Amino acid sequence: MAAGPWAWGPVAPALLLALLLALLLGGTRRLRRRYAGDGARAALRGKAAAAAERADGVRALLVTAHPDDEAMFFAPTVLGLGRSGARPAVLCCSAGNYYNQGEIRKKELEQSCFLLGIPASAVTVLDHRDLPDNPAVAWDIQLLATLVLKHIEANNINLVITFDAGGVSGHANHISLYTALRYLHTEGKLPEGCLVLVLESVNLFRKYLSILDLLFSCLQPRDALFILTEEETEQARRAMRCHRSQLLWFRRLYLLLSRYMVINSLHLLPETHCRTKQLSK
Repeated sequence: MAAGPWAWGPVAPALLLALLLALLLGGTRRLRRRYAGDGARAALRGKAAAAAERADGVRALLVTAHPDDEAMFFAPTVLGLGRSGARPAVLCCSAGNYYNQGEIRKKELEQSCFLLGIPASAVTVLDHRDLPDNPAVAWDIQLLATLVLKHIEANNINLVITFDAGGVSGHANHISLYTALRYLHTEGKLPEGCLVLVLESVNLFRKYLSILDLLFSCLQPRDALFILTEEETEQARRAMRCHRSQLLWFRRLYLLLSRYMVINSLHLLPETHCRTKQLSK
């Protein structure tokens, strides 16, 4: 009897899957070579790009909730901005004292930031009793907005980076940061020309695709896209490993599989009628 088209049995689907995976990896490598290593000016679009082109350059502030956020979620943005000559600063809004490890975690934060190119002088930790590290606590937005705005004004910041409404992991403290920055933005309280970029929260499937998520990230609308080279990815992982008190087994898997260790896609908070009216006064 002549062999039919399915004579290979279960081997054919396996070969097809292997072929598709090879094509996916090949496409990802080509995209990575195209995008990775670009400076902030190449990665930013629209108004974000215009800000990067200004004579006084980018004075960026990364606003995080806990020590380790800067490496776990924002390393591609920090390193990408650093490539362009910007010197990002970090404002961490709690000491991460949920398990009474606040002092340890502050030291780990400085070590991590050093590996990401941020000196200790550019790292500030707010250790306010009304801003506790707690995944079940939404922070006081008025208090948080006041403290963040004070830091922005004191350091002449023109670009702020923080979480979006999903907070990447859904952590209440992360979402509070977004709410506070959105309030400052929409009420026209930020200095004129100060932009706010928020880190895109993706679904669980994409979150753990590592570099393979690049295909999705390039197809989706965004205002900024930062992608790390292989060498920079290892640099980001070394920074995360500085947070030794937090390196439980599932975070070690996160280091290997999370797209946030390799890719950051960000969106500008949009202009609003309220903000336009405020600035025109």
